[in-house]
Amino acid sequence: MEANGHPSPVKESNGKVALVTGSSRGIGQAIALRLARDGYDVAINDVSFNEAGIHKVVKQVEALGRRSVGIVGDVSDSAQTDAMVAKVVESLGRLDTAVANAGIAEIKPILETTPEDRRKMLSVNAEGLMNTYISSAKQMIKQGDGGRILGAASIVSYNTFPMLGTYSASKWYVKGFTQVAAKEWAKYGIRVCAYAPGIVDTPMWDKIDLALGKEMGLKPGQARAQYVDGLISMKRLSVPEDVAKLVSFMTSDDAEYITGQTIITDGGCSFA
Repeated sequence: MEANGHPSPVKESNGKVALVTGSSRGIGQAIALRLARDGYDVAINDVSFNEAGIHKVVKQVEALGRRSVGIVGDVSDSAQTDAMVAKVVESLGRLDTAVANAGIAEIKPILETTPEDRRKMLSVNAEGLMNTYISSAKQMIKQGDGGRILGAASIVSYNTFPMLGTYSASKWYVKGFTQVAAKEWAKYGIRVCAYAPGIVDTPMWDKIDLALGKEMGLKPGQARAQYVDGLISMKRLSVPEDVAKLVSFMTSDDAEYITGQTIITDGGCSFA
């Protein structure tokens, strides 16, 4: 469903294939279903813990008349992202669009984070994105007709939040690596961009709300409400479909002259 309660129309097949990592739920699920409605066959990826969700989203994609395949894999391991892309090609024939959506969040004061905390965050949000970009680009270069690669950034790529120090750093990495990849791979016809959601009504922000509330002495939901009232110009939380709409545009031919950009969709929260 779109944010207004009406689903986007299901278009005819465009003959293209997309991979969306971290797509068993939340923003990734919304992106996968939107791309299916846009005409893509879609590969669904997540870690083994979310395998049931993978199968659910595969069925949802197939219900839209598209082909789909579910792939369990950890993006922090480059061998697994290589295998993931190979599975996409084996099952669906090619790879035209890759969305490096997988990510994790941790809410702690910087001084309370451990080296292991920081390594885990960066291994998924930074190295995992890099692995997905590289594995996908190699396949697109092999195919010889370009492609589209998108990565999950955040408003903290521009305006950091307290208690989200390592997460903020990882999302600045996304913005920087996206720019470099766009410059290097433009000669192959590959466009590389990132999308930067704001405060989205997902399980990740439920977790952030609880942690911030504990730090600020607030009840569940109050920290998020303060952000909505104090920071978001449009005075509502984002929903995953808001992000999926931006991804839909960025993967379309209408965005053919846009690359290297990290585009914010946050209802007027952070102004770059």
